[in-house]
Amino acid sequence: MRRREIALLLGSVALGWPLASSAQQATPPVIGFLNGQRPTDRPFLVDAFRQGLIETGYREGSNLLIEYRWAEGQVDRLPALAADLVQQRVAVIMASGGNDAALVAKAATSTVPIVFTSDEDPVKYRLVSSISRPEGNVTGVSWPGTGLIGKRLELVHELLPSVQTAAFLINPRNVEARSQPVDVQEGARSFGLQVFTVAASDEARIDAAFAELEQRRPGALVIGTDPFFTNQARRIVAHAARLSLPTVYTNRDYVAAGGLVSYGNSIPDAYRRAGIYVSRILNGAKPGGLPIDLASKFELVINLKTAASLGIEVRPYSSSLKPMK
Repeated sequence: MRRREIALLLGSVALGWPLASSAQQATPPVIGFLNGQRPTDRPFLVDAFRQGLIETGYREGSNLLIEYRWAEGQVDRLPALAADLVQQRVAVIMASGGNDAALVAKAATSTVPIVFTSDEDPVKYRLVSSISRPEGNVTGVSWPGTGLIGKRLELVHELLPSVQTAAFLINPRNVEARSQPVDVQEGARSFGLQVFTVAASDEARIDAAFAELEQRRPGALVIGTDPFFTNQARRIVAHAARLSLPTVYTNRDYVAAGGLVSYGNSIPDAYRRAGIYVSRILNGAKPGGLPIDLASKFELVINLKTAASLGIEVRPYSSSLKPMK
């Protein structure tokens, strides 16, 4: 509260006027945070979201409240959670953790503003009508998750030039991933690679997929973009280490768990930018007038210890790897 406001309040007490009731005081806006995963899966993303709010003047618990709704990895719980946030009359819904949350939130309300994070084309999945002018009550931050498959295959070629056969792990239950095998084959031709696909949609099938890989012995493995795989990062990395299988991942979570290398968008930066968009809406901006923020910050992360254990020489001044930031 500013000094001038304090002085006025003190003056009112001196004159014997009644104090303002709590109903007359400004009530902090409440935003809903809808996510398909568990709160313990990637807490640093929530921190990044809060950072975006802080950069634009909002701090949770001070001038902003957040209602969290987690589906705990059970997508079928999302509709009830979204409906609950709408009933709570939140000012904005932040829908994250995959397109499912955003699509469910959009189905739940046409009036409450929605800010999403997505690794797919939001127009293709009918989240918005246009990148430049979303219209309606939905906007957000999008990054090309599947569009980076070619770069990951380039990493296989760069780090392992003698490899001729690679495998690609996909989750067949993920609608967003259905185009990934086609993208892989197109990219593989550029580097003279033969690529075959293995599938996994739960923990048991991950184990089965790596049993298949143990039999077929590819020279490298590329992990498809999928939130479930990210949540299973330690299991996947452990399997790859057991087979001494050089693996290219989608984000730094895997490398932090001991994986070899990842290349992809900076997901924390995307969540930070989503926080900024939420703030802009709280300050009066209409979601339909905010262009989709196409996150463009990329990061290449290499675990040098893992590379050494696999006998892979990392050349930092490689012409192919140098542009990756």
